[in-house]
Amino acid sequence: MGKVVKVSGPLVVANGLSEANVSDVVRVGSQNLIGEILNMSGDSASIQVYEETSGLGPGAEVVTTGLPLSVELGPGMLENIYDGIQRPLPEIKAATGDTIARGISIPALNRDKKWEFVPAVQEGAKLIGGDVIGTVQETSAILHKIMLPPRTGNCTLKWIKQGAFHVDETVACVALADGKELEVSMMQRWPVRIGRPYQQKYTPARPLNSGQRIIDTMFPVAKGGTAAVPGPFGSGKTVVQHQLAKWSDVDIVVYIGCGERGNEMTDVLNEFPELKDPRSGESLMKRTVLIANTSDMPVAAREASIYTGITIAEYFRDMGYDVAVLADSTSRWAEALREMSGRLEEMPGEEGYPAYLASRIAQFYERAGSVQCMGTDDRKGSITAIGAVSPPGGDISEPVSQATMRIVKVFWALDSSLAYARHFPAINWLTSYSLYTDALSPYYEKEFGPEYMQNRNRALRTLQEEAELQEIVRLVGQDALSAGDQLTLEVARMIREDFLQQNAFVTEDAYSTYGKQYRLLDLVLKYEDKCREALDAGTELQPLFAIASREAIGRAKMADPDKYEEIYDEIIAKMNAEIDAVKAGGEDE
Repeated sequence: MGKVVKVSGPLVVANGLSEANVSDVVRVGSQNLIGEILNMSGDSASIQVYEETSGLGPGAEVVTTGLPLSVELGPGMLENIYDGIQRPLPEIKAATGDTIARGISIPALNRDKKWEFVPAVQEGAKLIGGDVIGTVQETSAILHKIMLPPRTGNCTLKWIKQGAFHVDETVACVALADGKELEVSMMQRWPVRIGRPYQQKYTPARPLNSGQRIIDTMFPVAKGGTAAVPGPFGSGKTVVQHQLAKWSDVDIVVYIGCGERGNEMTDVLNEFPELKDPRSGESLMKRTVLIANTSDMPVAAREASIYTGITIAEYFRDMGYDVAVLADSTSRWAEALREMSGRLEEMPGEEGYPAYLASRIAQFYERAGSVQCMGTDDRKGSITAIGAVSPPGGDISEPVSQATMRIVKVFWALDSSLAYARHFPAINWLTSYSLYTDALSPYYEKEFGPEYMQNRNRALRTLQEEAELQEIVRLVGQDALSAGDQLTLEVARMIREDFLQQNAFVTEDAYSTYGKQYRLLDLVLKYEDKCREALDAGTELQPLFAIASREAIGRAKMADPDKYEEIYDEIIAKMNAEIDAVKAGGEDE
């Protein structure tokens, strides 16, 4: 037990803690405020407190638990809403009202609810750490797999039960290699700052289908990959994160609202229960864990929320699921690091951020990946980490953006001018990039043939040419361009407006499958090919722009997801006939 000697906002210094260790969780003061030891000097400890410290003064008692900051992992996490240190907010509200009472301690997993446990192995089975011993149907969408703790080692199953149990009740017992027995419940604890082990990490080779055309076709992210969404205020970072959370073809979504505005988290809480999963038809909350650490919550808990979220994601990954971790935003997390570093009087780095900022960001993103899970069975899981970055004034030369860009392989650069023009997603196609395209090319060629990547590369070239031609247009006007260049501008406009732009409020357009994306872009490019043939034959340009099918192509993205192939075939046939008629009319003259 120690005594507080200094209080500086969320930082508390206490003496007399010689038996404590760095990263231990402590209880501070008469209200038992939760804190974590950041560093030790002799018996003096610097503690970051995850709750409001007003009223706390020198002399208050500090008691160490002897355990690092950990999360409880087991049935009951899905559909739940936690704060940054995994306290269940719905249960806290029921106990204390609309504000979180200081020092409140409620288990992360409900101890009163019983779950139906079904064994997956028989007594006498030879097991190792990470093996699945049973299952619980946690929600209608997700089968929760109960695993041995990953560091169990070789063991033999002595007995196992079937029936309804609380998460902390013993459901099985294994005999370890040293002769000792280990009782196993449906719940595990894991320290948040240590990554859960796996057997092998693979190069990501499967794309994440988000349903957003500019992401999936132009700048794809792989399952097990990393991506960043930087952009200035009002450019739509949270909108992109919400769309990814709603439509990504992953099994589990862990959404971390790290330091964001409360009304944005409210939108998530209101929308997700009503949204239907495009794969299962169930509510999206059936496969979602929400971590809400809004801007008015204690800043120290903001720093912990990122680790809480990624640890929960690793647990579901170990079951063999594909998980998406959406952190909104890592800039607020970095600001919490900067505040705590300043109070610790550490030597500041660039713009006041701590010198270890880049390594902390790397530690977070490196916990993503596609892995071979622990255990004897062939389970593969993945974590895709996508973080929003909020650079002040949209200046991506600042430290958080630069450190993130050095780590992630996909960069979706948001543009406020596109957002103000109501072009969503407001991702700038000239400054964004994806380093996964080469790794994903075999997948696309297998599914759609070589035309998929050819069309994608051709569309990006057209958009680049448009940017160069616009410089000329500003000087001499569009009429001074050749017919071929004017066609390039028109096709680029069609790619931007008829392909890249999406309307989240229209069911047919909010989500687009890979097949529909491929056919839609192919439709636009076939129009260009046919028009260039006509131009080469001496046809005038304006009649080609005026054909009726041109308007049909503009509406093609709204086609019924179940009937789009027939609709697109009809448009192509009609377009070919109309352009041939225009071409024939020009030749007759």
